Amino acid sequence: MIGAGVFAAFAPAARAVDARGGLLFAALGLAALVAYCNAASSARLAALYPESGGTYVYGRRRLGDFWGFLAGWGFVAGKTASCAAMALTVGAYAFPGHARLIAVAAVGAVTLLNLFGVQKSALATRVIVAVVLAVLAVAVVVALLGPAAVPPPSTLMPQRPLGVLEAAALLFFAFAGYARIATLGEEVADPARTIPRAVFIALAVTLLVYLAVAVALLHALGPARLASSTAPIADAVAAAGAGALGPVVRAGAAVAALGSLLALVLGVSRTTLAMARDRHLPGFLAAVHPQRQVPHRAEVAVGLVVMVLVALLDLRGAIGFSSFGVLVYYAIANASALTLRVAVVPIVGLAGCLVLAVALPVSSVLPGLALFAVGALVWVIRRKSRGQAAA
Repeated sequence: MIGAGVFAAFAPAARAVDARGGLLFAALGLAALVAYCNAASSARLAALYPESGGTYVYGRRRLGDFWGFLAGWGFVAGKTASCAAMALTVGAYAFPGHARLIAVAAVGAVTLLNLFGVQKSALATRVIVAVVLAVLAVAVVVALLGPAAVPPPSTLMPQRPLGVLEAAALLFFAFAGYARIATLGEEVADPARTIPRAVFIALAVTLLVYLAVAVALLHALGPARLASSTAPIADAVAAAGAGALGPVVRAGAAVAALGSLLALVLGVSRTTLAMARDRHLPGFLAAVHPQRQVPHRAEVAVGLVVMVLVALLDLRGAIGFSSFGVLVYYAIANASALTLRVAVVPIVGLAGCLVLAVALPVSSVLPGLALFAVGALVWVIRRKSRGQAAA
């Protein structure tokens, strides 16, 4: 969870709450609550269906093929947009003047690495997390020791009633990754006890880290400057008078974003492969390279789509579109968990996902709804074609 999202999500969230710092903490808590419900529901389902595919599997088993397909469709769309957000974060911190060009280059480099079968190992994951935590710790301490920013009242924007919900939906992006714990049901001792504890501990630690970062950003930049920043943690360090640490912070953010981008492209391409094998996506995407044993066509297709998104979306748009797809994905997970037993957690999770999804900016909601409408149409056409073939 603690990756590139923490470097990117706070600025658009601050804009959503009209540059009012106090509301940012409420939004962060709401995002964490929804994330916990989603992870808990996923953990219950994973214990029953210890298979690869996540909600794509749970939806098909508990709600029917259509809902499983929509979950997979939303996952691929949302995580593809996440790839674009990670690439744009690399550009924003590594070379702000040419962010899009650097973002496209990053996507191309990661796609090329994946085509040669270079995958991010568990050791690399630990190294990246260690680097990110070290950079965040330095940035938080430096920002808190610096002078407090006092923005002029004129910088405050007109208040919008749904700002907290929109900010929570955008901050939800920074919690991505928590439900991967639930996929380990076959590999841990006493999963019914261990996985829920792991989910709770991981979310609690992440929330504490994010709270510390939010306090430091608001102290150093103030709500209005945070809302307008493209690289808030680097800007906070500079505002505290430690500009010499700026390159370290930017490098740490770029490393975190590249690590997240690598993992996301791997995951999206493998889900694309699985859906292509099930004929939910074009069959030619199911090809696996005979020597390198990687889904090379899916890798290239995902890379090209991400490059297009990088060219079309800004960072806030990419985060919003990603959050919409993933929130729908987890809404289906909570609905699936409700078929096991009616309980508070999946009810809160389902309601929270739907509310946050529609609270996102209109520029994210409308394309998201259009995307799911296209997905539903694809499913209907595929079902009719299968029915005609069977006849």
